[in-house]
Amino acid sequence: MEYCVFTEPHLGASYDDQLAFAQAAERHGFHGFFRSDHYLNGRDEGLPGPTDAWTTLAGLARETSRIRLGTLVSPVTFRHPGVLAIQVAQVDAMSGGRVELGLGAGWFEREHEAYGIPFPKNRFDLLEEQLQIVTGLWETPVGQSYSFAGENYVLVDAPGLPKPVQQPVPVIIGGAGRRRTPELVARFAREYNVGFPTDAQIAERLGNLHAACERVGRDPATVRLSVAMSVIAGADDAEVVRRAGRLGKTLDEVRDGVNLVGGPDEIGERIERWRSFGIERVYFQFLDNQDVAHVDYVGEAVLPALPR
Repeated sequence: MEYCVFTEPHLGASYDDQLAFAQAAERHGFHGFFRSDHYLNGRDEGLPGPTDAWTTLAGLARETSRIRLGTLVSPVTFRHPGVLAIQVAQVDAMSGGRVELGLGAGWFEREHEAYGIPFPKNRFDLLEEQLQIVTGLWETPVGQSYSFAGENYVLVDAPGLPKPVQQPVPVIIGGAGRRRTPELVARFAREYNVGFPTDAQIAERLGNLHAACERVGRDPATVRLSVAMSVIAGADDAEVVRRAGRLGKTLDEVRDGVNLVGGPDEIGERIERWRSFGIERVYFQFLDNQDVAHVDYVGEAVLPALPR
């Protein structure tokens, strides 16, 4: 089992806030630091304002030495696939081969409107073509060129440079779609993230993945399975209540049977159930971007007690 820190910087986080979380993740033995890729939070100002995911990860690549770094997930609407392939390859080199690319169709129309970013209806078509292009550019042998002619993108004799250190860079695809999402996972991804599920939803989504792998001739055992989930941890209920209150929630609201809540035993029991489904990686979603002590507690008290 692998355990990663996952943050939502659009809720309000500077680069330094994210650096503190990433360095805490590295210090405590987490496997990776991942962040969402949004420019608005949809509720308030989200001060100090948005940070760009791949600019942030480039900085973290030079200020960490061990942890994996990536997005969960970047929307295809933000970046042209040719540019994205260059960015990710460069950050992979800057990190010494520690990058993972989470890629999705995007869903938050308001942030696109705010910054003048087109929000087309055919985003799943864009996702499929971007996956083809990004992986195709990376796989093109040095000295050869890559061309692509799709409905949405045309590339002519691209050099397919720079190359990432990793071959291949792990691609993460997430979502609850019953057919198209698992088929894209089966064709392109190293990892399928089933999102923020109930146990029943995990079983359903994995069934859809297995069917997709059968259709394309891939062994489903070659797909890493992961879950992301909000964590509100503490040594006792008083500490959990305090952390929930900072998120505008009550204890009953966070202890809903889905979130990871409590101390090592309670959180470990839930993760043990996930492992029985074949889950191999857990993303702890920390929603308070200034509470580095929360990462410290999970790293010091919870992480050592979890299944490996």
